[in-house]
Amino acid sequence: MGQFFYFLHAIGAVGMGIYLVLPFLVGRITQLSSEGQAGFADGVLIANRVAQFCLVLQLLTGGYMMTLADYSVLWSTLTLVLFLGIGALGGIMTKPLKAIVAAAKSGESAAGAISRVRLFSILLLVLYVAIIFVMQYSNI
Repeated sequence: MGQFFYFLHAIGAVGMGIYLVLPFLVGRITQLSSEGQAGFADGVLIANRVAQFCLVLQLLTGGYMMTLADYSVLWSTLTLVLFLGIGALGGIMTKPLKAIVAAAKSGESAAGAISRVRLFSILLLVLYVAIIFVMQYSNI
């Protein structure tokens, strides 16, 4: 049973991997036409939703696996804070992504929304790398 949870945990980590490449993808969005920006933002919305479901999977499987071993309070707190940060930023990023789609449909500029998505994607990358570090060094 434990191996199955490790497998699900690994699947969740891979599903959240979009946060590793997102800043590099978002950096190119300004080179697209407004229709291209809308399509790109729509695709990122779907990828973000998948990553959010994978985050829930991570929390469930990780919570179960935490009961099987003895982790320090610092490690547990860091893990929880980082995962909550990833979930919050991923959710907050949804609004500017929808604003990009709406701006493209109405013919308006989406520069402000694009800069917010770029900021959130960089912050998500930093948090995702931090959580990988914390997972690798669980004896903190």
